[in-house]
Amino acid sequence: MKQIIIEEIVQKMLPYLDNAQMQKLQETLQYTLFNYEITGDIKAEEDDTQKLVESFLYAKRIEGCSEKTIKYYSATIEAMLVTVDKGVRHIHTDDLRAYLTNYQENHGSSRVTIDNIRRILSSFFSWLEDEDYILKSPVRRIHKVKTATNIKETYTDEQLEKMRDNCTEPRDLAIIDMLASTGMRIGEMVLLNKADIKFNERECIVFGKGDKERVVYFDARTKIHLLNYINSRTDDNPALFVTLRAPHTRITIGGIESRLREMGRILEIEKVHPHKFRRTLATMAIDKGMPIEQLQQLLGHKRIDTTLQYAMVKQSNVKQAHRKYIG
Repeated sequence: MKQIIIEEIVQKMLPYLDNAQMQKLQETLQYTLFNYEITGDIKAEEDDTQKLVESFLYAKRIEGCSEKTIKYYSATIEAMLVTVDKGVRHIHTDDLRAYLTNYQENHGSSRVTIDNIRRILSSFFSWLEDEDYILKSPVRRIHKVKTATNIKETYTDEQLEKMRDNCTEPRDLAIIDMLASTGMRIGEMVLLNKADIKFNERECIVFGKGDKERVVYFDARTKIHLLNYINSRTDDNPALFVTLRAPHTRITIGGIESRLREMGRILEIEKVHPHKFRRTLATMAIDKGMPIEQLQQLLGHKRIDTTLQYAMVKQSNVKQAHRKYIG
């Protein structure tokens, strides 16, 4: 009870005192109240907590986060608040450590998932600290969760050719070529219209995460197969890729994923999915000597660390580089 009262006083004085004065105030309150017994009910702060959560989400929206990201932030924070059952001003590091531990045990979550939750909570409480709503973020002492480094698979040249050779529809062949040669995200591709494609320059503009525009490029083979597909269509839908059956609506992410899974099952190729094309292009580009900064621009990554995670350098190339530069 005493600690809660001290915290409330300290929080209210945040805008008026510097760090040294705040520390002195906290020490004085603890010393003064040491011999006193305090009883009574603590006023609930649910309304204040919800207001702070909404203000944080507004701030993220202004920063340019997508609605999908905002919803993810909101759901993650709300789940924590329901479980911890405290106002944000009274949540401690131990509360969050216990929450993350129990969440992992109850849901059987991976370390990557737990670290994603930790990062979101860190962003939220750091914002509260920056805005002087709390004295110090309780996530500061919860360090990044160590995760195992998994070498993610890419398609071999043979697998890509196998998929191309077994396409029975011009659309599917164009989709595979588009994913393989541009490295674009599947969500970016389904939004493309026929008018977005500049065939002479073999390029198009896509809208990536955060509604950021960037130019992607495709090869001559993709150009030919795209034109063949477009010329074979009888519909007037402006979308670049549409469903095979009437009324030929714009194809969805799920539609492409389902089509690729079926193809992988028939051809006995493991884990056929759209994102694997993106990783394959990144690895191929690195292996052929593309500067990482240019690959970052091509893939539309905000941070170069993300690009490095996508690109898996082949061990044979590492061996050749060792012989060239060291051996």
